[in-house]
Amino acid sequence: MDKRTLKAFLKAGYVYEGELYPTEQGTPQGGIISPILANHTLNGMEDRITNAFRRESTGTKRERPKIHVIRYADDIVITAKSKEYAEQAKAIAEKHVSERGLKLSEEKTVITNIADGFDFLGWNFRKYKGQMLIKPSKKSQEKVMEKIRQVIHEGRAITQDELIHRLNRIISGWTNYHQPVVAKRIFSSLDNKIFWLLWKWARRRHPNKNRHWIKDRYWKTEGRNNWVFKDTVKLRRMAETPIVRHTPLKLERNPYLDKDYFMRRKIHLKLNKAEAWMKTKLTTTETGKHSEDACLHEA
Repeated sequence: MDKRTLKAFLKAGYVYEGELYPTEQGTPQGGIISPILANHTLNGMEDRITNAFRRESTGTKRERPKIHVIRYADDIVITAKSKEYAEQAKAIAEKHVSERGLKLSEEKTVITNIADGFDFLGWNFRKYKGQMLIKPSKKSQEKVMEKIRQVIHEGRAITQDELIHRLNRIISGWTNYHQPVVAKRIFSSLDNKIFWLLWKWARRRHPNKNRHWIKDRYWKTEGRNNWVFKDTVKLRRMAETPIVRHTPLKLERNPYLDKDYFMRRKIHLKLNKAEAWMKTKLTTTETGKHSEDACLHEA
């Protein structure tokens, strides 16, 4: 975008209920307009990188090097078939951002093999024995557990229902984001960590009560599941979230012209999620066994 146009855009203010509100402050980092500014600033990078690689000769066949650029605002991933191509693409990206008064983060910008994997938008992309798997990144897991740990620590004096309400908001948001990827085992692992945090929370509240009393006070039985953290509200378990693969959009479709397509896609996604939730609920009800049973047999 032209700098004069961008400056006019940032200084234009906004109109609400017929009244003009001038822009008196700058845009904070991470503000709602930041992705728009990042897109305006970095637009053209994809074409610049891909067009820089000419068709190369491979015997009698001419092929374009396998260079692909994926960008989400200012988060960028460039894939290439060799380290040399990746270094060339990185140099072009550095030149592109430097012309706009920016520079790539030295800490975050790395060239790595897909067998070692990389993190992008909270997910880890890696090939295991030739098969690409996308999982929640370790940083994302640590971040959500830190939030949960903080809520439980700060909730030492609140009711069980209030604690559950606070935890469910965090758990629902995180699991819904990671629902389309390979996350089932990670969900179960984090459920186990959350259980032990809650067990310590309950033990601190009743230091003079035995384990069986604490279990009966805070954990109820539903079906064959004897460990439901519940009073009048039930804690949501991460592992209860079904894995529902994302249905890719047909990029040639227009949301204003192809309304029937988007309506059918929306209904299809809802039906898939409803079916997956039902299967997960039935499986949990039938088994109901969890590793938490070991806590009653501690020395």
